[in-house]
This record gives sequence, structure tokens and C-alpha cells, in this order.
Amino acid sequence: MLNKDATGNSILLEGKNLKKYFPVRKGVFAKVSAWIKAVDDVNFNIKKGETLGLVGESGCGKTTTAKLILLTEPLTSGSIWFEGKNIAEFTDSQKRHYRESIQAVLQDPTGSLSPRLRISSIISEPMTVRKKPSRAEINTRIAEVLQSVGMRPEHARLFPHEFSGGQRQRIAIARALSTHPKLIILDEPISSLDVSIRAQIMNLLLRIQDEFGLAYMLIAHDLAVILHMSTSVDVMYVGQQVERADSIELFKHPAHPYTKALFAAAFQHLTHEDPTKTILQGEVASPLNPPPGCRFHPRCPYALPVCKEVKPEFKEIASRHQAACHLL
Repeated sequence: MLNKDATGNSILLEGKNLKKYFPVRKGVFAKVSAWIKAVDDVNFNIKKGETLGLVGESGCGKTTTAKLILLTEPLTSGSIWFEGKNIAEFTDSQKRHYRESIQAVLQDPTGSLSPRLRISSIISEPMTVRKKPSRAEINTRIAEVLQSVGMRPEHARLFPHEFSGGQRQRIAIARALSTHPKLIILDEPISSLDVSIRAQIMNLLLRIQDEFGLAYMLIAHDLAVILHMSTSVDVMYVGQQVERADSIELFKHPAHPYTKALFAAAFQHLTHEDPTKTILQGEVASPLNPPPGCRFHPRCPYALPVCKEVKPEFKEIASRHQAACHLL
């Protein structure tokens, strides 16, 4: 049975205090000399049929968080809960079901599709990992998912190089749909596509979400895409979250100085903020040696002495809107 959040909505996937540290090894004996804190105490929940957007500069831990969910990277600590159960306690059969239920669509459709396989093999491969469907069942499912993404069943006989970039991304979406997933992780799903077809792919993703009741985790740098597609948004900086809110609330009332700077850069014509306070100065902090206290304080124009020493805790600003900042 699914857990419920404060609003009564079903929570499909929940991350609790997720950490992922990568060792830095030196010397002849490759001893661990330091740790890269790629993801450092991240919490989230994704509700059935909704979209959680993750936004932040490169290197903030968005993709590593996705890899933890996809089980392509092991957790350093923390736990992931799927449909109210800790996946660390899953049997092998339950873990295979989890892998089928959580699929991904990556940034580069050319790199994610094997050039040596026909589209039929690419789409059917995830279907045959756990079950042994008949050829007729496989062909029927291939035709169904291709039609769902606006392509024809006869395209299954072709190879990836025979399609455009937008068509290849549709094929990648069809492959993700093949196992009847409950959640699809979208890692920059339109950033490598021509501007002219980005809206088509976004609208396709929204349509199939509504049609199949899918949940999404959307990772993107483009705030316009995040706001258009997401139900709620988490803002990340150097492995940690700094703000979370419903997408419309975040757009109207960004609270954290880092969030304000991101919005000011993305929507210069709409912001009324002082540009001397919103243009980010300096470089992103290193996850190898993150600053103490608030990790954003070296770049924050409003930083207080306490910001350099004490990590801020999340505070409730409004309904379903929290931020971690000593200024609030």
C-alpha cells in the first residue's frame, strides 16, 4: 500500500537522507585520502502521476541522485522507499520488479541506442530480462509503444541511424514504456534536440504521463522546461538541496538567494531583483572540499557570519514551500 503525503496523495518513491561519497585514492597502495560528497543528505518524494523537477548547476548531484534511484550506483548511506517499502529489504524478485518499474530516458538518444540493433530488439530487450514473453506478445507490445510515441509499427525493422534525433528520442521513450513502468527518470530529455522539436517531445511526455498515470523525475538546466513540466521542484547546490516547493509557488516566490540567482539568469525580462545581487560570482564549490556552514555562502551577496559556520535547516516559508537559509 502506498504511503500518503500531507495532502493525501500517494507517494510512489521516497529518498531518505541519501548520501553518495566517492573515494579519492592516492599513493602506491591507493589509500583513500578524501571523499567527493556528490550527494550529501538528500530527501525527496515523488507522488504517483506527478513530476519532481531537479534543478541546479552542473555538478550539484542531480544525475548522481538519479543513478542511486536506478541502482547503477550503490548508496553510501540513506534509504530509498518504493511503494512504502525499503528497497534494501527487497528479495531478488522484488528488486527485478523495481528495476522494471523505474526506467530512464537520457539526454543523448544517439548514444543510448545501440547502432547494431534494430528498433525491435532495442525496445524488447528490457521486456525479456525477467519474463519470457512469446514472440507474438513482444511484437504486440513493440507496436503499442511505438504508436504511443507517434511512430509506426513498421519502424521496428529499422536501425537507429535511419531516424532523426527527435525520432530517436521517441524510440528511447518507447523503450522506457515497454515494461509498463510507474516512474521514468528524464535526464535532460530535450537538451540535445533541435529547438524546433523540443516542444513536441515535451508535449509527448506530458500526454503519455496523463495516459499511463506515470510519475517523472525531471532533471534539467532549463528552468522554463522545469516549470512547464514539473509539479514540484527541488533546487540543488553542491550535493544538497537548498529549496523545495510546488513549481508555480517557486516561480512566483523564490526565496533562497541561489534560487533567485538562477531565476534572474533564466528570466531576466521578468525579474525585479537587483542585478548586482543576483549575478552569481565565483566558481561552484567543490564537492571534494565543500565549504562549512551553508555551501553557498562564498558566492552569496547576503551572507552572514553564521552562514560560514552553521548549516541552515529547512524552514517552512509557505504551504509546501521550504528553504534552507539563515536569512529567512
